[in-house]
Amino acid sequence: MAILVCGGAGYIGSHCVYDLIENGEKVIVVDNLQTGHINAIHKEAIFYQGDIKEINFLNTVFSKHEIEAVIHFAANSLVGESMIDPLKYYNNNVHGTEILLKAMAINNTKKIVFSSSAAVYGETKTFPIKESDTTEPTNPYGETKLAMEKMMKWADIAYGIKYVALRYFNVAGAHPRGLIGEDHNPETHLIPLILQVPLNKREKIFIYGDDYPTRDGTCIRDYIHVKDLINGHILALEYLRKDNESNIFNLGNGLGFSVKEIIEAAEYVTGFSINKEFTARRHGDPAILVSSSQKAKEILGWEPQYTDIRDIISSAWKFHKNNVDGFKK
Repeated sequence: MAILVCGGAGYIGSHCVYDLIENGEKVIVVDNLQTGHINAIHKEAIFYQGDIKEINFLNTVFSKHEIEAVIHFAANSLVGESMIDPLKYYNNNVHGTEILLKAMAINNTKKIVFSSSAAVYGETKTFPIKESDTTEPTNPYGETKLAMEKMMKWADIAYGIKYVALRYFNVAGAHPRGLIGEDHNPETHLIPLILQVPLNKREKIFIYGDDYPTRDGTCIRDYIHVKDLINGHILALEYLRKDNESNIFNLGNGLGFSVKEIIEAAEYVTGFSINKEFTARRHGDPAILVSSSQKAKEILGWEPQYTDIRDIISSAWKFHKNNVDGFKK
């Protein structure tokens, strides 16, 4: 039996593949390499380059392997881009998931762990955010993730496909040994952007707003190490293997760090003074986004190991300083 990882050449997906293989699982990777990197794929994984929107391609993969479960990361994930080109996001994220679920139904694969997002909540007024809170996305990316969740609910009812949707907060960090890490183009995530300054790839970091109602005036976010996040996926897989019902879980540290605090931690880790410039707020940026992961702790037995932001940044720094230009093409 094998685990199919869709999007297994991407940042989070590649870390999942590494941990699955280290746990003794047989892993099949499907990725179109639109944003993923072939050099990020574990050498013991079986790789197929192709698009999950192609049913014939997926059926070929399923026919060649006895696939027990799917872990689904394949999606476009840039909030700003989704505002400019929402139909791209509906096509890739929602339609792609539709075809994947269809292939699973055809091939009698009944378990899927799905990469959702805290973006499904929108600008919530309560903290920490719980799974039962209102879902009102403020961008097409969040809307597509919510649509994917709802599609899985109906696929469960109609076809018996059990799912776990994991709503992430801000994922950061890299493999502890620096084997793989984050390499996006363009880069939009705060920690790798900050680390570009000491690497001489960026002159300074912009801070969007210093007048928020927070302890230092800058936005506060919940950062989760990619290894902790992947541990949540593996626990979710075990949860489904025990024939449990479909479920939704938040995954976050439950600890909020401000933009200023992230920059200060990066200065400590790298030993460099990081040039910064304050500029106007970005539209739609909530002051605080912090999760409650109590449900995942109680039901999945999940517990984050990386709770010190310096440790999270240190693992990212190890990867970036050894791979200044990212993965070799």
